[in-house]
Amino acid sequence: MNEVVHRKSRRKGAGREGRLEARRASTASKAIWPGIPGGRYQPMTHADMDKVHDASLFILEKTGIGDPIDELLDIVLPKGAFLNEYGRLCFPRALMEDLIAGAAREYVVHARGSRAGKDDIHCTGNKVYFSNSGTAVTTLDAQTKSYRPSTALDIYDFTRLVDTLDNIHMTGDTVLATDITDDFEHDINMVYAILAGSEKPVCLSFRSRDHIKPAIELFDMASGGEGAFLKKPSVIFGGCPIVSPLRFGRENLEILMDASRMGLTSDIAVAPQSGATSPTPLAGTLAQVVAETLACTAIVNLINPGCPMTFAAWPFITDLRTGSFTGGSGEQALVSAAAVQMGNYYDLPNSIGCGMTDSQIPDAQYGIEKSLTYTLAAHAGANRLCEVGGMMGSLMGCSFESMVIDDEVIGMVARTLRGIEVNDETLSLDVVNACAVDPGHFLGNEQTLAYMESEYVYPDLMDRSPTDRWQEEGSTDLFERSRTKAAQLLATHYPNYLGKEMDARVRDRFPIRISQTDMTTASGRW
Repeated sequence: MNEVVHRKSRRKGAGREGRLEARRASTASKAIWPGIPGGRYQPMTHADMDKVHDASLFILEKTGIGDPIDELLDIVLPKGAFLNEYGRLCFPRALMEDLIAGAAREYVVHARGSRAGKDDIHCTGNKVYFSNSGTAVTTLDAQTKSYRPSTALDIYDFTRLVDTLDNIHMTGDTVLATDITDDFEHDINMVYAILAGSEKPVCLSFRSRDHIKPAIELFDMASGGEGAFLKKPSVIFGGCPIVSPLRFGRENLEILMDASRMGLTSDIAVAPQSGATSPTPLAGTLAQVVAETLACTAIVNLINPGCPMTFAAWPFITDLRTGSFTGGSGEQALVSAAAVQMGNYYDLPNSIGCGMTDSQIPDAQYGIEKSLTYTLAAHAGANRLCEVGGMMGSLMGCSFESMVIDDEVIGMVARTLRGIEVNDETLSLDVVNACAVDPGHFLGNEQTLAYMESEYVYPDLMDRSPTDRWQEEGSTDLFERSRTKAAQLLATHYPNYLGKEMDARVRDRFPIRISQTDMTTASGRW
């Protein structure tokens, strides 16, 4: 159990605790909202993108993708794909151009219950949303500053925490349930924990195609009954159907194929690592990852023309001194933004992994790496920024405290996306004239009060107080304040959106390993 950090205040209701309470009682910021468009940052010229496109189509036609399965070949070979002399699946340029032209330009992931409609995610154009994902294998214990294996209960806890955070628009399987070794039980418990913990849209991955049907049964139970999920899908799933360089991964390829047959959005991730599983030059990595991602686009559309898929080209960077993945580097921020640019070049709904700091705790390195990768990806116009909440240690660990910090940072980034509205009213010439003459300031002006909430995003955890007040209130740092906030939220918010009756039916039908007591305040876990 995490120890809650308490701070001193000068009088009851005053100081940071009073301000925190006031902010918690307020609604989400009126200055930002889901889906603010990005796209202003473009690290490549249009000519550069043309070259990457041509290189990617050359790779698909000449080199192809290795290890195709017979089930796939039976579908795609009669429709124009071919095997080269090495037995690799190749796609002619003309075929690829036709498939790209006919691919879906948008998809919606629906929210459930009380969030339905208003919290749906509409991935199209340059709309930007922030999404959890990651499947980290460890969770940070903030009290000891050490990592422990993640559990199924952690999935529920991370999900219910995200349920309280306004700036993370989509939840998912942030960590793995390492305490459940059976693949089927793992996936079912993962789905259960997420559906119980939030009604936000969901992205996740399965370990086997055989788990899709029972999972959809569970989705239906959470969505209103048999057939309800397919009418308004609230979950997208996929995985990594490509094993770089340029080979198929059987299990996730099968899931991609089955989802396409059902008309469901395939939410994939293609993640070659520069200098290890893709070329060292960033342009070469881009060409390869675009080719690998377009191969998935081709498969989806050869199976079910127009079926949605996330263009999820996620090029990763290697620290070539050690061979390790580095998720927070400047090169990672740059190449990720370029990959987003390619998704927008094709006008395909896209995602990118970002916020993947290499730091192990929320420190200065953490802040620099998170902010850099968030900002470039958002301003490049990614539809979904994934891995954004809580991820640390190069995707190996996740943290409740980091989650609440990241939510606040995302809010700041979203405000930069919105930009500055310039018109006669906002130029404020009459107000300038009136206030400059008398009283000489703008603090009490009606315009100041009218725009106070709609023009500015106010932080909760970031400390803007004078140094003397900071000292009086305990001289805490951001990590300590995030421990307080995360613990307060987790101690009080124990939802089960399935409801008591449906939860009992789910437990009768599936091997749920999370106890009902642990999903209530009676557990005393926080």
